[in-house]
Amino acid sequence: MTTSNKKNLEMRFSGAGGQGLQLCAKIFSKALIGEGYHVSMSQSYEPTSRGGLSRADIVASGDTPDYPLTTELDVLLILDQAAVNASEGIIRDDATVIIDPRRTKNPPQGNFKVIALPLSETAIKLGSERITNVVATGVIAALSHDIPLDIVEGALKSISPKKFLALNMDALHAGVELARGLKTA
Repeated sequence: MTTSNKKNLEMRFSGAGGQGLQLCAKIFSKALIGEGYHVSMSQSYEPTSRGGLSRADIVASGDTPDYPLTTELDVLLILDQAAVNASEGIIRDDATVIIDPRRTKNPPQGNFKVIALPLSETAIKLGSERITNVVATGVIAALSHDIPLDIVEGALKSISPKKFLALNMDALHAGVELARGLKTA
């Protein structure tokens, strides 16, 4: 697929401050750039560093995006109930919304697919709830038709601090397995 033939892709990673949402966006931005996309990334967070609403957005296109902010989300990750209403009105009818049901009790409603997966529970089993974001990254990578998993792995390896690389790779692969479980169910 030539660069100009690549479809537009809008992604949002949302939840509470301190959940590593900016890291998710950096990983996918780097992976999309590696696949020849032009990428615009933006972020928004409340002044509290932990617990307040936080989100990171990506707009990717084969050419320079016409508008650098999200207007029609294709992929939405929600890791906390605080973020549910933040995307109201911009979720495409055919979008994929991935939630962590442990922290998101009332997901958004609409003509889009909501996938509830034990993201934080999986991270806790691996040793740290702080890697929930990387588990979610694995899920999104496995469900994506736009970004090959090996490109996401390479982006994670280049961004992850060396002392957390093994744990992050375990989390990424655990997320991939969660998504594969969906496909076979």
